[in-house]
Amino acid sequence: MADIDTRDLSFDEFDEVISPRPEENDFDRIVESAISRRGFLGGVLAFGSFTALGTSLVPTGAKASDGRFAFTQIPTSTADDVIVPEGYKSEMLVRWGDPLWSDVPEFDDSTRGTADSQARAFGDNTDGMDVFSHDGKTLLVVNNEYTNRDIIALSAEDKRIMAEDDIAKGMMAHGISVVEIANDGGTWKIVKDSPYNRRITPQSEMELTGPAAGHDLMKTEADPTGTKSLGTWNNCGNGVTPWGTYLTCEENFNGYFSAPENPDREVSPELARYGVSATDWGYNWAVIEDRYDVSKHPNEPNRAGYVVEIDPTDPTSTPKKRTALGRFKHENAEAVVNNDGRIVVYMGDDERGEFVYRYVSNGVYAPGAPTDELLNDGILYVAKFSDNGTGAWVALTPETTGMDQAEIHIHTRQAGSKVGATTMDRPEWISANPKAPEIYCCLTNNKKRGVKPNAGGDDTSVNGPNPREKNNYGQIVRWRPDGGDHTAPGFTWDLYVLAGNPTVHSDAYAGSANINEENMFNSPDGLAFDSNGLVWIQTDGNYKNEGDFAGQGNNQMLAGDPVTGEIRRFMVGPNECEITGLTWSPDRRTMFVGIQHPGERGNSHWPAGGASVPRSAIIAVTREDGGLVG
Repeated sequence: MADIDTRDLSFDEFDEVISPRPEENDFDRIVESAISRRGFLGGVLAFGSFTALGTSLVPTGAKASDGRFAFTQIPTSTADDVIVPEGYKSEMLVRWGDPLWSDVPEFDDSTRGTADSQARAFGDNTDGMDVFSHDGKTLLVVNNEYTNRDIIALSAEDKRIMAEDDIAKGMMAHGISVVEIANDGGTWKIVKDSPYNRRITPQSEMELTGPAAGHDLMKTEADPTGTKSLGTWNNCGNGVTPWGTYLTCEENFNGYFSAPENPDREVSPELARYGVSATDWGYNWAVIEDRYDVSKHPNEPNRAGYVVEIDPTDPTSTPKKRTALGRFKHENAEAVVNNDGRIVVYMGDDERGEFVYRYVSNGVYAPGAPTDELLNDGILYVAKFSDNGTGAWVALTPETTGMDQAEIHIHTRQAGSKVGATTMDRPEWISANPKAPEIYCCLTNNKKRGVKPNAGGDDTSVNGPNPREKNNYGQIVRWRPDGGDHTAPGFTWDLYVLAGNPTVHSDAYAGSANINEENMFNSPDGLAFDSNGLVWIQTDGNYKNEGDFAGQGNNQMLAGDPVTGEIRRFMVGPNECEITGLTWSPDRRTMFVGIQHPGERGNSHWPAGGASVPRSAIIAVTREDGGLVG
């Protein structure tokens, strides 16, 4: 296992190579005991009329589709460039390696910088992000999820063998970038040397809070109290609190731990459920820091996999890992203020066959009142979807799980399995509709649906919101809490869209009724609503443009109307990229979009072109007439 080359494997594929699941093909039992797939697809996908669930999901007073889209749909593309509609333009804001301070050298294509320069430059592979206004300043906070070793490291032809500075440079490219930006004559630029500029990396001090803090499973040699840790990494999606802080979400944290001196070492079943093993993804962090060696520090992985709260307005503040929100491969954290003032946070666990969660605070939010306990003191729930279009939230408590409270928040996946949560097709971004009490969740894909159980052995046969076996296209599920109350125990749900390819398939894999040859896509991932109530869908899918994916081109961003189900393509990215991360300027005249891992297979030189190094980046999209963009 130690010699495995992971460069052509996705994160999930790597985890399955390390911890293979047994085969399972138990479709017949589910089909016979529940609704047939043909009947199901004919029911809950009746767009416009919503015949399956009645009309309760249509927002009262919502606008009709005419005039909802301020752009003409663009075709797919395989160009190594960003394509936007006529009347719009995109400009570069910031790229991987751009210095945040004037004493840091500019990015050097020939070296890709050093560990020291990267620690004070914009991080790599942008993902979730948001904009904050503070004292007349505009602050952009961006997750830097991971790095591409073949691009960042130059120390060896075989990138599995790296010099220590390249290992450290890759480490420093992870984390969070906080940077002040300003509109200079109609063009957004970063403000070097701003007192708000900050890099939060795997070396930054964190505070552990909530039910898991101080538990024996959180204690290490470096931190015998179990209340402090170093760093955050593999930060995927994000969220924003009503009180103006940033939530960054630790996703595939497992691939950074290893046992270099003991590659055959077996980890505990609890760690194995999260994909932790003696073999990492090739980052080699354990070579330069013992804390990533699971043979020496088996509790260290228990301190990763959380939602981290950051105050972007205070560069001296210590980020807080909010263990009350559970430990799993967090995609994003969508915070909602319920009608009674309680804070509700919706979250997905992005792995094949894992679960959707909800956190409900015990306290209530009041502007100006203390907020620290709102993400520390509450109840964590997991979702159970029924095939009839209803669902329920099951509280994860010692009574329902047989686990103590701290262990529920450390071994959250196991807690979800104990109560029979619904296995999902990789729950990614979750977003709340600002115009109606409804929640949307991207289920990006799951080629193992109906083929193998999840990492905990839970059944992954087809079910209501995941109706296709070997699902390579993905779908978006949405639910409406009973009575419009986000703390209610139940909800109703339907599918907003089944992605697919109608030029290749004529069955369920063609997609739902709102998918056609002109707007088709695969693997919905990022998701965000604008102030007008349009839902923006970003994809991280198969871009080979052949076979099942013929005609779908590069990854893209689309806009959807929640009322009619209409979807239009707005943007296509450069070769081999993922479109991920979306936010707006305070005046809503600029849309900031993330372009992650262009050229991850070696076939892009975006954004500079020529023979330059491909670099992840944030672009600013505006209308040429200066109008609103959401």
